[in-house]
Amino acid sequence: AFYHQFKDDYEIKCTDKDVNESWLSFLDFRDFAAYKKDVMAFKPDYLFHLGAYTDLEYCEQHAEDTYATNTMSVENAVYLSNELDIPLLYISTAGIFDGAKELYDDWDMPNPLGVYARSKYMGERFVCENAKRFLVCRAGWMMGAGPKKDKKFIQKLMKQLKEGKKELFIVDDKDGTPTFTHDFAKNVKALIKNEYWGLYNMVCGGQTSRLEVAGELLNLLGLADSVKITSVKSDYFKDVYFAERPPCERLVNRKLDLRQLNLMQDW
Repeated sequence: AFYHQFKDDYEIKCTDKDVNESWLSFLDFRDFAAYKKDVMAFKPDYLFHLGAYTDLEYCEQHAEDTYATNTMSVENAVYLSNELDIPLLYISTAGIFDGAKELYDDWDMPNPLGVYARSKYMGERFVCENAKRFLVCRAGWMMGAGPKKDKKFIQKLMKQLKEGKKELFIVDDKDGTPTFTHDFAKNVKALIKNEYWGLYNMVCGGQTSRLEVAGELLNLLGLADSVKITSVKSDYFKDVYFAERPPCERLVNRKLDLRQLNLMQDW
């Protein structure tokens, strides 16, 4: 999404350790020397640090790798952006909250539950406490990257539908806020243009649940009559999804609203 939203207005260099698009080059940003070499050679005006491990089960089972990827590499990004005196963008997550509240604004105190949430929150804190100029933008349930890059809820459902599944088992005890990646990238661009640095919640409008999102997906695909949704509790998937997840990770874009710069559509 960032590539598509920025490529016409900026000269950009995009890297990943999973090079599955023609516009990507390989970089493992956990390797500080390689990260520094790539960034310094390009001499960017902004550094966008977008990558992370987002599979909560993987993170629980591989804590050291997760902290190296989601926390230490963010520290690398801060060192580089400060050395070049350029703004840094870091993507955080609604998952850093514990779900005890029904709604979280930009100033609520995070309380991460597991390794993934803790690794992301510590990355967020390091940026806020050490970067000279930064944007920390918290996303909710990401959607919009397409099958090559999206490993989250929507693509998991799409994969089941493509395989011909006629029944989807969806949890009814998880609430949150979807985040359309292209809107997210557009909103980042607007903040950069205005130089409104800082920490922002950045999710689509409207509060919802996993169950409601799945139902809407089937409606949009014209499959509501041919595919059944069976609602289950999270315990139903406890063998597969054993990492603790907050019951509610609904964000509200209070700061963007106050800045009158909330470009996020209703989910």
